[in-house]
Amino acid sequence: MRIVDVCAFYTPSGGGVKTYIDNKMRAAPSSGHELIVLAPGEQDSVVAMDNGSLLHTLAAPTMPLDRRYHYFDDEPALHRALDQWRPDHVEVSSPWSSATMVGRWQGPATRSLVMHSDPLSAYAYRWFEAIAAPAQVDRWFVWFWRHLRGLDRMFDVVVSASEGLSKRLVDNGLHKVRTVPMGVEPGIFSPALRDLALRARWLDQLGLSEDGTLLLSVGRFAAEKRWPMVLRAAGRAGTAAPIGLALIGAGQHEPRLKRLAHRFPHVAVAPPITDRSAMARLMASADALVHGCESETFCMVASEARASGLPLIVPDRGGAADQLRPGDVGEHYASGDRAALIDAIGRFEMKRGKPGAAPGHLRSRPVRTMDQHFAELFGLYLLGLPLLDYLSDLVN
Repeated sequence: MRIVDVCAFYTPSGGGVKTYIDNKMRAAPSSGHELIVLAPGEQDSVVAMDNGSLLHTLAAPTMPLDRRYHYFDDEPALHRALDQWRPDHVEVSSPWSSATMVGRWQGPATRSLVMHSDPLSAYAYRWFEAIAAPAQVDRWFVWFWRHLRGLDRMFDVVVSASEGLSKRLVDNGLHKVRTVPMGVEPGIFSPALRDLALRARWLDQLGLSEDGTLLLSVGRFAAEKRWPMVLRAAGRAGTAAPIGLALIGAGQHEPRLKRLAHRFPHVAVAPPITDRSAMARLMASADALVHGCESETFCMVASEARASGLPLIVPDRGGAADQLRPGDVGEHYASGDRAALIDAIGRFEMKRGKPGAAPGHLRSRPVRTMDQHFAELFGLYLLGLPLLDYLSDLVN
């Protein structure tokens, strides 16, 4: 099967989308499929990747707010590229204009819309949270749900990575939703990588001894991640107990976050760790992952932390919430509520055992791998969509 992934938010500079695409490029050929990633970029080019897949970029403008990214603006050029590759299946990873462009393409391939983003949770719910519940915001943004229902009619399947997002899609009138959870890169993250000397060095940088608690946060410095809330909550919690937080990442809000971190003695902002093995060692060596974003569609970093045996302190909505399972050591807290996060950190601190050993590291927990995700996704495209089309024809 030849798959063309129209990926509007791919950038060579990194990020969660690139990690996902890199894994897909590796998984497709090993599963007997041909994958072409079609992305907006600086120039028109086709590059054969080492993993056996192809990266085809179309020259496109840069996004005003983040110049690492480009956006599709030429529908005829996109259609010509699809005509050139003659795919068996086309996958779109953004619910915006690129999805509409692919929906209007006249080719015969089956099509899927993969909801790698949740715009209402990331933006609208957060913007209006002080005055309206999500259900009310949904009514204000009825045009967005109308747009998604239109895409639902244009595509063969709408893929969601979390049950929470799938339910919201169905509740708002979409009929072709399938939940296909993502997973972690196999063979990288493990509780066995826990390194108490590494943990002690990070605590020392935060002004704490080995008896302290090392909290870790990882992700893009974007508004929807709510890092100011996380920094303030960890800083406040650190006034009552020996608790430190290292926030690792990059983004346009970095200067503001560093200024905020300087207000607390045991909180720091650190640059990204691009070496995956080094990141895995740090995850296994910390005492808990703290996440602030309730709009994650899967939350790769929480899944990687869980694979590392790292307890989770996460919001009670979104993909991050899905990663904290019954029986796990960790805490949910009310989304967007700094006081609730402070309380959750305090509850976790009270449950901790001897210094240097967080309860979650005492056993390995089963996690879904990216290989399992792609096996299910490609199986859906190869076998499930013809069946879905047949059932749809019977109904209609």
